Amino acid sequence: MNVKELGFELAHVGINQENAVEAKATADLLCDLFGFSPRETEGSFFTDEYFEVMKSEFLGRLGHVAIRTVDTEKAMAYLMTKGIAFDESTAGRGPDGKIRVIYFAKDIAGFRFHLTQKA
Repeated sequence: MNVKELGFELAHVGINQENAVEAKATADLLCDLFGFSPRETEGSFFTDEYFEVMKSEFLGRLGHVAIRTVDTEKAMAYLMTKGIAFDESTAGRGPDGKIRVIYFAKDIAGFRFHLTQKA
């Protein structure tokens, strides 16, 4: 399989924070510094789609890195040939039953990577 066919690209970087107050302060700072627009979700604050600032400690010692792909399941198969294992408990499926998001089983450099399906 040609890796270019999977269309890997950075979706966002997740930053772990201890609580919602810390997360909001970090998100506000990033928005102020770089002109991003904030968006709050139940568990995080997004700054446009570049950073996801978590309201509590989440997967990954430092945070997480989201990688988009054109086909999550094919990307998983490719990455498994590279020795990557996946945490099946994090799998999110679409209406068709196919995996649309899934986290790696282990951190890389303190970050937990996850795949996410391109729309």
